[in-house]
Amino acid sequence: MRKIRVTLPQEDFPEREMPVKSYLKRYAGLSTSSWKRIKHSGTFAVNGILSIAARTTVVDGDIITYDITRTSKIPVEPMVLDIRYEDPYILVINKPAGMLVHPTPRVFHGTLASGVLAHYEARGEHHDFHPMHRLDMDTSGLVAIAKEPEIQFLLTGKNGVKPLRREYLGIVEKAPASRSGCIDAPIARELPSIIRRIVAPHGQEARTHYTTLLQGSHHALLHLRLDTGRTHQIRVHLAYLGLPLLGDTLYGGNNACIARQALHAAHLSFFHPILSLPLSIYAPLPSDMRRILSDSCLLS
Repeated sequence: MRKIRVTLPQEDFPEREMPVKSYLKRYAGLSTSSWKRIKHSGTFAVNGILSIAARTTVVDGDIITYDITRTSKIPVEPMVLDIRYEDPYILVINKPAGMLVHPTPRVFHGTLASGVLAHYEARGEHHDFHPMHRLDMDTSGLVAIAKEPEIQFLLTGKNGVKPLRREYLGIVEKAPASRSGCIDAPIARELPSIIRRIVAPHGQEARTHYTTLLQGSHHALLHLRLDTGRTHQIRVHLAYLGLPLLGDTLYGGNNACIARQALHAAHLSFFHPILSLPLSIYAPLPSDMRRILSDSCLLS
């Protein structure tokens, strides 16, 4: 059962009342298709009283509840998940390298989405799959998943702000010339390829902050933080500096030490939009990346 407490900004709504449809679409990111499902679910209620959603208005402090069935066509497949955080609204999982976040026409089974839906089912919960961001198949680390589209909206789309802070660890063959800096370079598709990206003047703005954490004679460990979330952003930006990630053969990386790009989403932090508290979640460096650092004598 989804539960939402209505909060109407005083400056915009001095009368403190508006149609529930307008409220859900403006402040909870509700899609038209979801609204139709709610409207016909027979479960919509305000302050515990069943109501006709299309004819209902809400005021500040009202409690909206409804229950709609899951409509996803993603297969439900039980699997072991490394859950790093969970509450009634948000799930954060440490994804292994080699796993897709979401099914594709070529890979329909064995994705994180299937495992998450099986986890919900085992707990008697009814949610669709709402990732707040994605990782490449061969990038390991934290993926934040909203249990309801309203939560996804609050953390990824409201007013164009993306308050989810994402930090990564990556291994390159040598450290950048400056210990820290910001790569501010637009990224575009590298046509005719549908996969590769490239730094190009006509591309979308992209900014990656980096700091060298450890430096050895053969490898360096970088801390990387995103201001934007372009496809392959870290991979493209490091290759642009002439420092492709180890294992990233798509962008010129050496794969002698590791068979996938040496990139790990190690830290997520955000302010919980419902519980009103700051969250900071970590995932340890995976064994294949730790081995490289140990072999380079960067870790004891």
